[in-house]
Amino acid sequence: MSPIEIGLLSVAAIVTLIYLGVYIPIALGVVSFVSIWLMRDNFDLAMNLLKIALSDSVMEYTFATVPLFTFMGIVVSKAGLGSDIYDVMNAGFRKIKGGIGMATVGANAVFAAVTGSSIASASVFSTVAVPQMQRYEYNPRFAVGVVAGSSVLGMIIPPSAMLIIYSFVAEQSVGDMFLAGIVPGLMLAIAYIGAIAFAGKFFPNFVGGKPAEDYEPMGWGTVAIKTLPLVFLILVVLGGIYTGWLSPVEAGAAGATVGLLIAFLRGRMTLKTFWQALIETGHITAAILFLITAASIYSRMLGLAALPNELGDIIASNEFSFAMIMVIYVCLMLFLGTLLDTASIILIVVPLFLPIIESLGLSPVWFGIVTVVGAEIGLLTPPLGISCFVIKSTLNDDRIKLKDVFLGALPFAFVMLLVLILLIKFPSLSTGILN
Repeated sequence: MSPIEIGLLSVAAIVTLIYLGVYIPIALGVVSFVSIWLMRDNFDLAMNLLKIALSDSVMEYTFATVPLFTFMGIVVSKAGLGSDIYDVMNAGFRKIKGGIGMATVGANAVFAAVTGSSIASASVFSTVAVPQMQRYEYNPRFAVGVVAGSSVLGMIIPPSAMLIIYSFVAEQSVGDMFLAGIVPGLMLAIAYIGAIAFAGKFFPNFVGGKPAEDYEPMGWGTVAIKTLPLVFLILVVLGGIYTGWLSPVEAGAAGATVGLLIAFLRGRMTLKTFWQALIETGHITAAILFLITAASIYSRMLGLAALPNELGDIIASNEFSFAMIMVIYVCLMLFLGTLLDTASIILIVVPLFLPIIESLGLSPVWFGIVTVVGAEIGLLTPPLGISCFVIKSTLNDDRIKLKDVFLGALPFAFVMLLVLILLIKFPSLSTGILN
């Protein structure tokens, strides 16, 4: 077989193995290693490329951001800042139709700015927001749909693990990716709030709910106590990166330190909790860095097989327009999103399409935001909508079925698609902040 044929078979094999349940880095690494061995008929070459992949990936200083931001997110979650910001948002939106849903979106957007994890957001707000909406007789599907939809903000609003993974695959600055994610993340949050207001007016039965007349007003002092720690943490991390005072690694270290101090001052951090946070950080960091290493050997395999060049030649020979290329790319991500998680999609499709995007003179940073938003739609779609599964397992409520979570999240997936189209049409929405 030719290298291109081996490369095509390897991509198909990776997707199949992941779908069958094989651990993603193992599927990427083993298939790529064997493919290189077959293409060059040289075991030593495959071993040398594996060693280079290890040394050129996780050994890079930039990837110290992974454990630092992961630890910060875990500490902030354990400090109870997610429920605090939700209480404040709920006080502001309580008198509006669908207001608790809007408060959930707003709180998720703020919480995402310090956690960077959709899974963390989904688990926190499942236990905080859904019971509150059930108390005020909201439609259960709407309640879980809001939490599922807004949880994806954790992977778009920086700091985001997916943006870090993309920055490695595409060899882009982590700081640039973080800054580029701010406007699209806020756009998506505003679009969600607008969609809830629209549904509350024209589809009131889908939203449900009754006025929160028994809700006690929140004083400004309480608002300050609940919000200032989180606001200060966001200013330290994102403000430090945006002003250039801190590199992404330094911002991660500063954020982790401030988050730890906040947790201690609030009495939420004991030695046992601290140790648990360290263990969780280690598990998550190991998984992410294993992914990055596997992605490195996969990218080298694609280069040896010349698959990106072949794909570019096919597109050039058929004279595909930019619009057609993006339609193909988005459809591919939406399809893979029904089978794979976000990280897998990024690791598989970006090395194939990035050379084409760069040959068109388009920004890799913009392409990264489009990729993450498109792949995140998969978190809300069956059969592998991870956020939906997390919400169902966290709630542990037999009255709410997994089907209800998926159906409730579907309108929010549609809103994400509309925002994605805007981001593709107007690249400056992503890159304007970098200029």
